[in-house]
Amino acid sequence: MNADKIAVIGAGAYGSALGEILSVKGYSVSYYDPKLRESDISKTLSGASYILLVVPSNTIEHVLPLLPKDLPLIIATKGILSCSVFDGFSDKMLISGPGFAKDIVLERKTKLTATDHRVIDLFSANYLSFDYTDDFNGVLMCGSLKNVYAIGAGLLGLDHGAPLWRKYITEVYRELKSILTLNASNPDTVDLACGVGDLMLTCDTPSRNYQFGVNLRDDPNYKTRDTLEGLSTIQSIKEGELEIPEDAAILKDIIKKVSNGTK
Repeated sequence: MNADKIAVIGAGAYGSALGEILSVKGYSVSYYDPKLRESDISKTLSGASYILLVVPSNTIEHVLPLLPKDLPLIIATKGILSCSVFDGFSDKMLISGPGFAKDIVLERKTKLTATDHRVIDLFSANYLSFDYTDDFNGVLMCGSLKNVYAIGAGLLGLDHGAPLWRKYITEVYRELKSILTLNASNPDTVDLACGVGDLMLTCDTPSRNYQFGVNLRDDPNYKTRDTLEGLSTIQSIKEGELEIPEDAAILKDIIKKVSNGTK
């Protein structure tokens, strides 16, 4: 039995799935759900060796002030473009990639990306493997931008695996490399699970961002009450959190169409 306690901040489907991996491996796991008034974050954090952050990106700025800055922070939240939001945390690492919660629960073969070997040690299982990079910012950008490109795939009504879908993925892959390069990150990060792997998973019908794109294509006045990471990322881009290369035509077109449709 492993004595380490992991505090999981965010008790949704993905947080629960990751927490279950840790529990099965012998770690003590405690959950905090920001949505529940009776949830006590101080009890969740008490005695913890690691914090696993799995809250929606639009709530992260409300949650971070509640967390101690000196504990190792494992970030599984996607939709954050800039690491500046984590300023003050002395030990932070990322876990990202193409894994829906149901894939992990059903123990389907899944590969993710980690920015620290401790993440790999904590989560590796016979069905869950990792590639590694120290490109923290590049992983953040891939995890955010793939949702925007998924909206674009929905706007185009692309069918997974079809020739036009494959052409779109290839063009986005090149565009992502250009974006990471301009924003002082490693373009090779796009080749990892957090990059093209997650992109291919998200640009498909089960993705809420893809479905939003489909709905917006069918109704230019379509609105959603759902939390969509792609929309949050577009807002962050418009606020100047990302430099966009001149040749990033696909990203620019998606932002223009979504902005026109959501006015």
